[in-house]
Amino acid sequence: QLQLVQSGGGLVQPGGSLRLSCTSSRFRLDNSAIGWFRQAPGKEREAVSCISSKGERPKYVDSVKGRFTIARDAATNTVYLQMSNLKPEDTAAYYCATDPIYGSTMSCMTLYYNTWGQGTQVTVSS
Repeated sequence: QLQLVQSGGGLVQPGGSLRLSCTSSRFRLDNSAIGWFRQAPGKEREAVSCISSKGERPKYVDSVKGRFTIARDAATNTVYLQMSNLKPEDTAAYYCATDPIYGSTMSCMTLYYNTWGQGTQVTVSS
């Protein structure tokens, strides 16, 4: 049984927008560090963005700064990755991840992510 369930993604033209969602029925996400990662065919997995449980500002890889936004919705127990001005190089499978045990106390930059969503494909093409 998946502990993190993703939705969103799809095919979009360059310059378009998509929103990815990550939720759980097993544990709260609003007090856990959450990371978004992506992997394109033939490439290594890349950390895209992350948000810690408290205190720290969200983090972004340089290539998405100003275009992607990570945010929580405690009411729906969901973490979103809002992606705007998408580029063909953003094409990849995207994954959310956390550690249900240590995610509430560790920075998202140092957390060992051991619980993953099922992944969702984002394709940016004209």
